[in-house]
Amino acid sequence: MKRQVILASTSTYRRNLLDRLGIPFHCEAPDVDEALHKAEESCPATLARTLARMKSVNVARRFHAAIVIGSDQVCAFDREVLGKPGTAQSARQQLRRLSGQAHTLHTAVCVTCNDASEEFLVSTNLWMRELTDDEIERYVEADDPTQCAGSYRIENAGISLFHKIDCEDFTAIVGLPLMQLTEVLRRYGIPVP
Repeated sequence: MKRQVILASTSTYRRNLLDRLGIPFHCEAPDVDEALHKAEESCPATLARTLARMKSVNVARRFHAAIVIGSDQVCAFDREVLGKPGTAQSARQQLRRLSGQAHTLHTAVCVTCNDASEEFLVSTNLWMRELTDDEIERYVEADDPTQCAGSYRIENAGISLFHKIDCEDFTAIVGLPLMQLTEVLRRYGIPVP
């Protein structure tokens, strides 16, 4: 009997990424109070791991025999967590701060099944080029990155903001590292591809 695969997320980005693997799955809201954990955890990488684990475990409690994938991404700039800006003005402010600087995206994944979990973290270093106010204005208007940590959508025009990216899996930048996830799913008997 094939095990059910569940993505513990309502993120369109993560759903679209997992769709690329061609495996049947469905999504469930993880019901995790992210703000509470962000207030308590100062290390960005640990925060990403904690949130991914909480998402996976919370959904796995409702679907015990399923393979549940939880993921979270934290944008870290000088050890400060940059959240989703929410408004165009806040996005412009974040981009001004990141202009000409390096920052890190920590993308954590936790896969839970039958009370056992496997976790991994992919950290990506990104160097943003120097941006003018006009470039920032045009970018925010074109891509509307208000729901993206760091205020860019790298899968769209956001790629033009960078001059260097150091990562082991480009899909981690969008929110779900598929290369390592594929290895975990294979260990659980899910044929990919």
